[in-house]
Amino acid sequence: MENKKTNSINPQKQNLIKDFFNEFKKDKTGMIGLSILIIAILISLLEPLILTYKEAPKRWRDINYWQDNPVSAPPVWLNFFQKEKASITSHIEEISFETNYIDGRLNYKILFEYDYNYDKSPVDLIFHLNIRGNTGLIWKVVRPDGESIILYDGLYNSTGNLRISAFNDSKNRILRFYRESVPAIFSRQAESLITNPIEILFNTKRDDMAKDFLALKGIYKFEITGEFSETNGEIENPYMVLVGSMSGLMGTDNMKRDIFSGLISGLKWALFIGIATSFIAVIIGVMYGIISAYFGGFVDGFMQFIYQIFIGIPVLPVMIVMSAIFKPSIWTMIAMMILFSWTGSVMTVRSMAMQLKEETYIEAARTIGAGHLRIIFNHLTPLLLPFSFASMALAVPSAIVYESSLSLLGFGDATIVTWGQILHDAMKGSAVLSGLWWWIIPPGILIAILGMSFAFLGFALDKILHPKLRNR
Repeated sequence: MENKKTNSINPQKQNLIKDFFNEFKKDKTGMIGLSILIIAILISLLEPLILTYKEAPKRWRDINYWQDNPVSAPPVWLNFFQKEKASITSHIEEISFETNYIDGRLNYKILFEYDYNYDKSPVDLIFHLNIRGNTGLIWKVVRPDGESIILYDGLYNSTGNLRISAFNDSKNRILRFYRESVPAIFSRQAESLITNPIEILFNTKRDDMAKDFLALKGIYKFEITGEFSETNGEIENPYMVLVGSMSGLMGTDNMKRDIFSGLISGLKWALFIGIATSFIAVIIGVMYGIISAYFGGFVDGFMQFIYQIFIGIPVLPVMIVMSAIFKPSIWTMIAMMILFSWTGSVMTVRSMAMQLKEETYIEAARTIGAGHLRIIFNHLTPLLLPFSFASMALAVPSAIVYESSLSLLGFGDATIVTWGQILHDAMKGSAVLSGLWWWIIPPGILIAILGMSFAFLGFALDKILHPKLRNR
């Protein structure tokens, strides 16, 4: 008999689910919201594969991690709209890496090649090498016109990451190349105009090369040679970075951070904050409304009094004060949002529960000795909980906006990357005055899109679960 009952119930449940999705598919805005939500979840799950800078979530505020990026660089796709193409930040791998031992000491030779094909000058050229021991090192470049420049010639007496910047460490050598390349009368007059020595390194050789930039396009060959003064020297992981005037899909901020990596890192927190806050708050609100309606009388009056107190509290000012008093943390923010947002579904659930508790099957449950908890959790809650799904979806945008607002005002959790934190940094960095629109608009648009997707879902669920709204 139990198997027959189970088999007869399952098809009914399947039909209900099928009917629900058939109704949901008819709502175009609901499908748009669902599509956006699915894409957002997939991006969050694939974050390690999508991130340009893999350690961005952990090292967002580590200045050293971003040191090879340009400052406040626009996105690379803007090159499609420009006649003169700007240089793009590029990672250059070695084409050969040779080592040998002479008298027990390690000698090495590393070769790089880069095909420079832009109209505007790079910002810097940086060489990296992990090293252990004391070594002498020469860094030389052969330009497409055959001219050779020694960018670095010195000793390195430490262990760790060797970083040589052509802008800082090769400036005098590049200026010497300039003085040797043009007549003295031109070099004395124009050398003071050179603010970035990299412009000379990638400039066509001519008398007035210091006054304007005419890109010398072609293959640049870089050679690094050296010898350790000790017998136990080691080197590994050589690479170069051409620091362009454009960088990344969304550009960089004034601390050289890749904004695209920040936006992707912030997505999971936006989803977590919104969904966790709304889910817990709505569940509390549903149970609060059911209990208030079920017991009625003094219990209902007292619970409604508490409800009126909470609904009259201005949420954002209180959260600002609480965040100023306590150490800003994502968990305290979620707790505060739950504390003040559970009221949203109380009255709707209460009115429905007051009708349901008078139904005959509730009276029948009482007559056979069912307790209050059994009636509340077995008979009322399963019927009313589905109606709260729309409230959950509609509460998510508020949670996301509250977190973004707190972070924008400087009361957010600085240990994580959120869209609100990015907007806060943009405000502190005067992004509006500096014209850095790529630092402001993308996080603002993402907050709006994600909030809109949940709003669309909420409206669609409201129409399906509340049939009276279908014809509105």
